Amino acid sequence: MTKRHGYALLAAVFAMIVAISGAIYVGVAADDGTGGTRNATADNRAPRDSAAPASAGTWVGTWSASPAGAEPGTETNGTAGRSLRNVVHTAVGGTEARITLSNLYGQQPLNITHASIAVAAAENDAAAVADTMRRLTFSGSTTVTVPAGAQIMSDAVRVRIPRDSDVLVTTYSPTPSGPVTYHPHARQISYAAQGDRTEDLTATAYTEQTPHWRYLTALDVLSDESVGTVVALGDSITDGITSTEGANHRWTDVLADRLRAAAGTGDVPRYSVVNQGISGNQVLAEGLGRPADNPSGLNRLERDVLGRTNVKAVVIDLGVNDILRNQGQVDPVTVTDGLREMVRRAHARGLRVVGATLMPFGGHRGYSRSRDAVRRAVNAEIRAGKVYDAVVDFDKALRDPYDPRRLRADYDSGDHLHPSDKGYERMAEVFELGDLKGAAPAEL
Repeated sequence: MTKRHGYALLAAVFAMIVAISGAIYVGVAADDGTGGTRNATADNRAPRDSAAPASAGTWVGTWSASPAGAEPGTETNGTAGRSLRNVVHTAVGGTEARITLSNLYGQQPLNITHASIAVAAAENDAAAVADTMRRLTFSGSTTVTVPAGAQIMSDAVRVRIPRDSDVLVTTYSPTPSGPVTYHPHARQISYAAQGDRTEDLTATAYTEQTPHWRYLTALDVLSDESVGTVVALGDSITDGITSTEGANHRWTDVLADRLRAAAGTGDVPRYSVVNQGISGNQVLAEGLGRPADNPSGLNRLERDVLGRTNVKAVVIDLGVNDILRNQGQVDPVTVTDGLREMVRRAHARGLRVVGATLMPFGGHRGYSRSRDAVRRAVNAEIRAGKVYDAVVDFDKALRDPYDPRRLRADYDSGDHLHPSDKGYERMAEVFELGDLKGAAPAEL
């Protein structure tokens, strides 16, 4: 069998998996900057505080998070009778905004009767800047029902969203709607309040704190700073699981800062960066359930990359968990073939693909010589240019030069797998920013 025929067979198998999961997950269609498909129902009441969009610019993603599962303890009532105030951090600014809410893991309709967006008065705070508070609408209505397994994009609302700032997105549901679709490792504190406190400017009622993002999966802006979106697809290292909470020290945050600072100089593109990391994520395997908790990278590529707004490039950092979470030694070809299939699908949509080498995990409880041999074999294929359009060598940048099986001590969070804040910063520093720009080849 030729390499091309082998890839074709692999593609057919993976396509069948995605087709099955796609039938379950009804979502927003890929957005070209003009809007998205809304899979929900709304009443016809007129909005109170909305303003007709009139600004010029390009729609891009400024923040996102992957729905990763159903929040434990919310199976029966969801968050009925409570206002959820998600705190998210922007990569770029804009003059209008819209959000996406997901009920992917819900087992009954999610009834949202009130939603709002505002700029936070301070970092890590539930209080809002008064003149930025806006009521959100969905197809012109303030009320929307999101069916189980579906998602909904709001209408655009005119509001100045600053770059590198915290934004508050608040929803209120009066009826049971469990379980709650959530992203568990936010590294950001969000809030909840009893009753409908959606448009409260103060934080007084928001006495409950949570380390999760609930329902909210994307914030887009009509930007005059950016012309496209870079999606980072990865596992807990991309999720920033050991970074300082509330400090925005994930490598994707630092990369966004670098792109903003250098935008328009040389070959550096004017792109935003959004994070689609899920802790424990693998290229091939996924969790239990239907839809699956923690879906594989191959399974969620359509939803989390190709379905994001105005995507120009994707950075893939996956494969470590395929090695660590399998009892037997994984064949490195299995991992690299899965990565190549992801690249093939991204190329079919015209996306540039930058891939990361896998960092060492010597000293971690899952380390073994055989597993490290698989990691090194995968990295050899990546460095040889046989997987991605361009390579960012995280392994070389963060490994201990005296013991390349391990992370350098000051780059290690202490668990010998995930980086420290300094390590995450180093990951972003080694990017060649110009590698994110360029057309996808017709065939790798």
